[in-house]
Amino acid sequence: MKILLFTLMCSGLIAILLGQDKGHQEAKTNPLSIPPASQFSDYWDQGLAEITTYDLQQERYGEIHPGTANTIFVTEPFSKSKQVKLDYPSQTPKDNIPVLKLNMARKFYTGVYPYSTMLSIFTPQNLEAHPYSTKAVFSAQEWCGQSYSQLNLKDKKYNLEQRSYFESHGDGTVTLDKAILEDQIWSTIRINPELLPQGSLNVIPSLSYTQLCHQSPKAVNATGTLKQNGKKSIYTLHYPDYDRTLTIHFESEFPHYIERWEEEAYSIGRESKKMKTTATAKARKMLDYWSKHDLKDAPLRKELGLD
Repeated sequence: MKILLFTLMCSGLIAILLGQDKGHQEAKTNPLSIPPASQFSDYWDQGLAEITTYDLQQERYGEIHPGTANTIFVTEPFSKSKQVKLDYPSQTPKDNIPVLKLNMARKFYTGVYPYSTMLSIFTPQNLEAHPYSTKAVFSAQEWCGQSYSQLNLKDKKYNLEQRSYFESHGDGTVTLDKAILEDQIWSTIRINPELLPQGSLNVIPSLSYTQLCHQSPKAVNATGTLKQNGKKSIYTLHYPDYDRTLTIHFESEFPHYIERWEEEAYSIGRESKKMKTTATAKARKMLDYWSKHDLKDAPLRKELGLD
């Protein structure tokens, strides 16, 4: 009887320890704070956009140029057929796919003349059902001229439209096999970082990178890595063929604010050498910016760190 009791006690203790160990293992493999749908909606469906201003140190022509970057995240109803924002989504509910839109703007000077770039990426909020962003657009304006790229997802292909004032980059339209877009990484972090692609991947690099480097977008091999250290998480995307690395630092807890990022790559210009672009958050505000277009609204620029 004593032997039986001793055996049962040991078995119970082992079970408890195993249960604790299993829980510890689950905590390791599930470290990020993924909110319930109601919490996601409470934050993102307020009828406001989240605007963050970053101090930018942008590589260009083999040098680092100071500037400003902004990320503007906002939810929108999106047309699956036309791939534009729906004006009246209640009239065409079957055509509506809710997206988290990101507009990322950068402004910096190279010597005497300014650069202005804008990336727009439309990512379905239900990434598990729709794992690929529907549309990505990039444009750049500077005193030499303008350039523009757009990807649209049609069936199992991306249709690429490209326009540039450079002869080598030129005007053209091509079709690419469907692959993960680097540009959708930002929205994936905000929607559900557990869905960030990891391991060996086929990735279409950022349109901002290919456009500014005068390359044609195509899927290439990359390695994705996600590391979590307490309240902070780091996602890294490395391209062996380009020897280029994008690193994004964000908060592990919802709503997963992106605090800074770094892009290390070889410069394009007079002298090819490895350089690092960095951006660090300095101001953030939820704002219906589209209604703040009067002179009296100008003081908001100071709150956003834009003055």
